[in-house]
Amino acid sequence: MRGPFLLLLLLRGLPGRWAGVAVSCCVLAGCASNAPTPRGEVKGAPTHAAELAQSDANRMATLAMQENLEGLLRLADKLYRRNPAEWRKGTATSREQALEQLRAAVLQRQPWAPLQGRRDIAAMALALAPEFAGDRVAAFIHATADMIITAHGGKTEFFLLDGMDAQHLYNAARNVETAVWLLAQRRNAQGQPLLLADEIGAQGRNLSFEREFGKIIARLDLLAAFTTEKYRRAAISYVQGIVGGTFLQFLPVR
Repeated sequence: MRGPFLLLLLLRGLPGRWAGVAVSCCVLAGCASNAPTPRGEVKGAPTHAAELAQSDANRMATLAMQENLEGLLRLADKLYRRNPAEWRKGTATSREQALEQLRAAVLQRQPWAPLQGRRDIAAMALALAPEFAGDRVAAFIHATADMIITAHGGKTEFFLLDGMDAQHLYNAARNVETAVWLLAQRRNAQGQPLLLADEIGAQGRNLSFEREFGKIIARLDLLAAFTTEKYRRAAISYVQGIVGGTFLQFLPVR
């Protein structure tokens, strides 16, 4: 109790405006964390003016989208490392250039020529077809990113007037699960996996692909549940407002 008491004594001697600033600083200081950071430190994004037109839900959806797309691009890098023959099927002269071309196409929503004009789940089906002869890594990542963006209403940033369909988000998560299973089970004409990814063998275990895909699936599922909850809570709040309005009436005092 001594700390809050001393803070009150201090604030009593400050003008109203400066007292407010002092309270804000104390609150921010109280939010500071002294947790250990040997494996990295959480960092917030820089503030932009556009965020003024975003609700907390909009911001959460935008951050989840950014992380999902970056996760897919990290998977592209990992897949290229395990399947170097794939990037050589395109026009790039190096793995790094192939990744840059793919990043630009994904983030700018440019069509990917080897997918023959297909988008969304149709593009995923082609990219995972055993007979597909193009760069399968780029085709698969581009198609999956397009499917996820489509599930979000075709947007990668979300603002106050934007809405999302929870079932579409849920379906997107299941689509990623299906794609991961197909990658592990399908074989090409030579009987080899479509793409080398996770590995469990005498040399060790490499399950980093599964973990990255799992993060994407978890974000989609959480956002689907949050979207459903948001609309459910809005209905409950509306009813609470009506019921509360019946009892919370001003009473005559004369």
